[in-house]
Amino acid sequence: AYGTGYFYIPGTETCLKINGYVRFQVDAGRNVGADALGNGSDWDSFTRGQVQFTAKSDTEYGPLTGVIVLQTDADNASNQSSYLDSAYIDIAGFRAGLFYSWWDDGLSGETDNLASGPTLHNSIRYQYESGDFYAGISVDELEDSLHLGESPNNVGIAAGIGGKAGAFSYQLIGGYDTDTEEGAVRGMATVAIGPGTLGLAAAWASGPNAYFEESEWTVAAEYAIQATEKFKITPSVQYFDNYRNGGYGVIDNYTTTTDFSDQDIWKVGVTLDYQIVENFYAKATVNWQDHTSATNDDDNVSGFFRLQRAF
Repeated sequence: AYGTGYFYIPGTETCLKINGYVRFQVDAGRNVGADALGNGSDWDSFTRGQVQFTAKSDTEYGPLTGVIVLQTDADNASNQSSYLDSAYIDIAGFRAGLFYSWWDDGLSGETDNLASGPTLHNSIRYQYESGDFYAGISVDELEDSLHLGESPNNVGIAAGIGGKAGAFSYQLIGGYDTDTEEGAVRGMATVAIGPGTLGLAAAWASGPNAYFEESEWTVAAEYAIQATEKFKITPSVQYFDNYRNGGYGVIDNYTTTTDFSDQDIWKVGVTLDYQIVENFYAKATVNWQDHTSATNDDDNVSGFFRLQRAF
């Protein structure tokens, strides 16, 4: 009833699905392999294992869903971290727990940056769905996001609508950070054209906040070309206007961040996806970023190569 992969937990009416992936990745770029002492390397590799448990059962309010996602990253044999990537309860459109917000969504390539900081929060959300349309609102604890002058347990309120209409899909979301008293709005759309899919996105922020802090506004575009049944090529470009000036500081145990500057940045890249065999994929991306401020000429080339086995 719930789809391929579910089976009954013996002696119960609850269905369980187990899936996940194993990933090997090599990153390249300026200081991607820097250690705690600041000694840098222009490349670094890591391995990740992720497993997801999804439990479903029927109730008078509709399916009751519980999800647990466990993840372990290994930079090397002695530097490993295991953590809870997500865990939430879902019933009748209500969701509560640790899960990714709508701001975690993005275009299909690896060039765009359309959200800031953590997009994983302890949240309570209601999402209405009807056919190919959805609309919802969530209350997010922004404890590990930037905060100014108050305790780190600040609250965010986000809302979003989205859906599909034939070959066209869309999403419009907004978020307000009650601590920084700043907000952000983002729109994203894709449409199938010719041999691929055109993706467009734009975001605006009133000031640096937990939902978007990279720049005052940005626009991004990509065209995902399905070259063959197994091979996809995605060139992408993104422009940031009034990029955030400087980094973070800490005053009296509170994080501070400066306002937007008057510099702009271009980012251009291409992502290659290839399905080697069923459930085994290769991905490679290269991105070039240019600071075009008169006082900051900080070009940077970065990318990664990934092998992933899903199950």
